[in-house]
Amino acid sequence: MLEDTLVIAEKTKAFDKVKELNQERTVRVKQLKAAGKKIIGYLCLHPVLEMLTAFDLVPFRVLGDMGERVTRADTCMPPMVCPFLRSCLDLALKDKYAFLDGVVMAHICDVGERMAHIWRTYKEYNYFYFMDVPHTVHPPALDAFKEEIKGFQSSLESFVGEKLRVEKLEEAIELHNEQRKLIRELYDLRKPAPPLITGSEVLQVIIALASIPVDEGNELLRRLITEVHERRPRLPEKKARLMIWGSVVDNVSLIEMMEGVGASVVMDDLCLGTRAYWESVEMTPDPLDGLAYRYLVGIRCPRTLRETALYRNKKDYAADLEHRFGYLRSYIREWNVKGVILQSVKYCDTHGYEVPAVKDYLQKLGVPSIYLEHDYSYGSLAPLRTRVQAFLEILK
Repeated sequence: MLEDTLVIAEKTKAFDKVKELNQERTVRVKQLKAAGKKIIGYLCLHPVLEMLTAFDLVPFRVLGDMGERVTRADTCMPPMVCPFLRSCLDLALKDKYAFLDGVVMAHICDVGERMAHIWRTYKEYNYFYFMDVPHTVHPPALDAFKEEIKGFQSSLESFVGEKLRVEKLEEAIELHNEQRKLIRELYDLRKPAPPLITGSEVLQVIIALASIPVDEGNELLRRLITEVHERRPRLPEKKARLMIWGSVVDNVSLIEMMEGVGASVVMDDLCLGTRAYWESVEMTPDPLDGLAYRYLVGIRCPRTLRETALYRNKKDYAADLEHRFGYLRSYIREWNVKGVILQSVKYCDTHGYEVPAVKDYLQKLGVPSIYLEHDYSYGSLAPLRTRVQAFLEILK
């Protein structure tokens, strides 16, 4: 129906580049590799990207493929574990990531740790580093993580063959902070009613940024934000404003499905989304202090435990919920969110165990929510579509 149609202006040159990078993420990094650059793959949010940029290495985020049937990974991982991580390993075993010069992994969860070491065993790269990231934010954990970053720096110095200069690291921090600022500006374009940019378009942008050097990404973002402001006016919005929370979403099909049945996805709490970009690095006298704090404390991921108060026998559940999820309150208020989709891939205990507490917090705020679990495949979208439609009916 016409009233349910969102008028989208023709994609401009910046969006053409975004679309190209979504269709084939390796186009640009393979060009850079041919020109002599070294490409370092990384998984999840905790590898310190500023360190790679400071050494003139190109970070490239490792993602899975919903459309690729997992076969090779079955030889070394059981089927009843995270399908996203199995997909990432499967692509590596099929040499889809053979162009990488090195890989940086992190302790994101127990399955993620095992997968990282399996990857290292089966695939040989010129460089490999595993970051043992603490799972708490206590001061001793922060000190331990700073030491881990020092070890990461030393390994990169050995790989590159030169010492890291502090000014190079500070320049890299400024570059990545600029990208985070531009991403927040991009998200602001989703605040109006109707939004100036859709949720699926934003995800495409973030996937593109994870595929190119940070300076090129910043230039792409500046052009894109300008072009979005110049779009033609849209029809009045009559769609439910939703936020999506949960495990990794690296394929636009899930959000496109939600938007196709009448939702307007205006905000997210995803690792390919706000978690990756919302917090900047503070410029501290020792740059490692700012980096350690941002990557351990600033990243809001369920894999990291946050307690209101330590060593107390009696817990205050309401205070604990506010301490852990209080940032969602500002998302909901500023983006005028009317409902929340909690989603997770199957077997993701990290997010699955968090769902009841998140639902309790959203209920406290008076915001309806629904939990969707899927197996990271296109085949899972049809039953999810029915449940999203039912949820939208409830919101009416």
